[in-house]
Amino acid sequence: MIKTFQEIYAYREMIYSLVQRDLKGRYKGSVLGFLWTFLNPLLQLMVYTLVFSVILHSDVKDYYLFLFVALVPWIFFSTSVSGGASCIRAQQGMVTKIYFPREVLPISFVTSQFVNMLLTFLVVFAVLIISGHGINGFAMLFLPIIMIIEYFLALGITMIISALTVYVRDLEWLMGILTMMWQFVTPVMYKIDNVPAQFQTIFYLNPMTSIIVAYRDILYYGQRPHIHTLAIAVIEGIALMFFGFLIFGKLKRHFAEEM
Repeated sequence: MIKTFQEIYAYREMIYSLVQRDLKGRYKGSVLGFLWTFLNPLLQLMVYTLVFSVILHSDVKDYYLFLFVALVPWIFFSTSVSGGASCIRAQQGMVTKIYFPREVLPISFVTSQFVNMLLTFLVVFAVLIISGHGINGFAMLFLPIIMIIEYFLALGITMIISALTVYVRDLEWLMGILTMMWQFVTPVMYKIDNVPAQFQTIFYLNPMTSIIVAYRDILYYGQRPHIHTLAIAVIEGIALMFFGFLIFGKLKRHFAEEM
């Protein structure tokens, strides 16, 4: 695996080029262009806030903030996993004709989504400040940690799914449905405390639970994440990235034949 990482580092310029191409080409030809980076989560926020604050009458104070700080990282994760399923097949010409470490493709795809999330967080910070909710400086020290852990998690899962999709093409369409279901078993739209105590352990087996809880602790509650929450996020994130590279390494050998 060390050799793989050395090879990926040697192709870092290719990763940078692919990320740049994706960011520039994502909204090419659209009227609003790069503004969709900010409009997409804002429009989703409006819909969810309408449903849960107005129609279902959520008793959470400033529900739009409660939701927004979790929705942005969730969009990054779900887009990485569902969209990343086809990132190998989308570059079929490159895979069959050019030699390069195949890991470059999922890495560049997830990295471009990560950069997109970082830009969207400018809106999150603006909303927190303008609303008067404010930002806790000490708690913010933990934000880069949880962002990196989420990146590792998203990358690990994307590597597994993208490799499997080369062999089982139905996964490309199935992942959209699965990520939608996944969102409802992740405390994005509700508090983890709303989950019955006997089921909370099961919910924490979902690797995104601890990450969403940590984001909310930092940005909504203005406190550092609980140690056990942070520990679970770190262990699950690193473990899934390790297994992602391991499984991808075994499956990539026959990519060209399966294309």
